[in-house]
Amino acid sequence: MSGSLEVRSFLLQQDSLGGSGPFSTGVPAPRSGESSRVSDEQVRRARLAVAMGAQSAEDCRELLEMLGLIDGEDGIPAVRR
Repeated sequence: MSGSLEVRSFLLQQDSLGGSGPFSTGVPAPRSGESSRVSDEQVRRARLAVAMGAQSAEDCRELLEMLGLIDGEDGIPAVRR
């Protein structure tokens, strides 16, 4: 895996929180209810995908912020609002 130690640490931390792991090949199930809602699992997987492709911790942080995947002051990422 390429990237800095900080990115690898982030991936390991997220993997331990999730359960299915960053290398899961499962296909997400169709959403029921509101089609515009993003689930916690989707946010987690998106963060992992960004971290795996990031060149550094700074790059990872910048990409996560641009995509609205960083928790706001209310503790909810912008993509979930």
